[in-house]
Amino acid sequence: MTRTDWTRAEIAELFELPFTELVFRATEVHRAHHAAGEVQLCTLLSIKTGGCPEDCGYCSQSAHASTGLKAEKLMDADAVIAAAREAKAHGSQRFCMGAAWRSPKDKDIPALCDMVREVKGMGLETCMTLGMLTGDQAQALADAGLDYYNHNIDTSPEHYGAIIGTRTFQDRLDTLEEVRKAGMAVCCGGIVGMGESREDRVGFIHALATLPRHPESVPINALVPVKGTVLGDMWGEDKAIDDIEFVRTVAVARITMPRSMVRLSAGRESMSESTQALCFLAGANSIFTGDRLLTTPSAGDDADAALFAKLGLKALASDEPMRADSPSPRRGEGWGEGALPSSEPSNAEHPHPTLSLQGEGFRAAE
Repeated sequence: MTRTDWTRAEIAELFELPFTELVFRATEVHRAHHAAGEVQLCTLLSIKTGGCPEDCGYCSQSAHASTGLKAEKLMDADAVIAAAREAKAHGSQRFCMGAAWRSPKDKDIPALCDMVREVKGMGLETCMTLGMLTGDQAQALADAGLDYYNHNIDTSPEHYGAIIGTRTFQDRLDTLEEVRKAGMAVCCGGIVGMGESREDRVGFIHALATLPRHPESVPINALVPVKGTVLGDMWGEDKAIDDIEFVRTVAVARITMPRSMVRLSAGRESMSESTQALCFLAGANSIFTGDRLLTTPSAGDDADAALFAKLGLKALASDEPMRADSPSPRRGEGWGEGALPSSEPSNAEHPHPTLSLQGEGFRAAE
């Protein structure tokens, strides 16, 4: 049975292990639950860019940032479908759609549901990240067939207030609860390299690993400093976390959430091939492909294909463990009565098509 009772002390001990020992343990856990050498391919599209009223210090789409990014309207459904079709042609298995909103308006939900139905009809997994959701909005998206909803906690409960002031940590948990109640799978992770301490990284992993049900997908982002954002101006071109510490974070996520898909997300384009290889060895088994992640650069299909060929990796052909063997709670169940986790800091011990790499980019196998 998967543990959800990890203590901060136990997670801190994992971080303190000798690096090679930690990666070895993470590799063992990974191979016990996932197919070795298989990596899930995902594409992320910004379907509504800029103008977000939130003040997230890392985000170029915040209205509080001075990045010159102009607010745009929700993309036309035909353009979204065309992008999804291209993503599938390049081998993506999950298509993620992101909108820069604090929360969607009810009037936008029908259009979003239409997008979900069309993309899902192509045989792609669907994911959306739209900000906070009401119960009715979550249910509508679930009824349309949305597989995953992404809503990151970003960092530890203690460090959260230094990054975001317009939305609380508990707001994040409340949305995750609505997603679970609606019967969707959860995609939830965060960003490292935002000036947090290792203790904060312990708290970040602890918050995820002690949820009543682990997120089916756990994206681990490295901060991409964007000029004009609070954190971009603070750090400039400097890296606030070294590569070894990043790999440690991936390894601890894998050990504490053994059945989740751990995704290398933003920041991968600036990582060396060696660092990415260590992340895969430490249990990362999902990436975003393509040239962009919302508004920041990504590695690109050709670079990823070359890296996969060099490392002997292949696109995911197996089922995702949490979705194959242990489906999300039935609609209305959520975490279970009285089980919603608190955001208060505590000292308590508390089927995919077969794909292959062929020439340029990722191509679906015949």
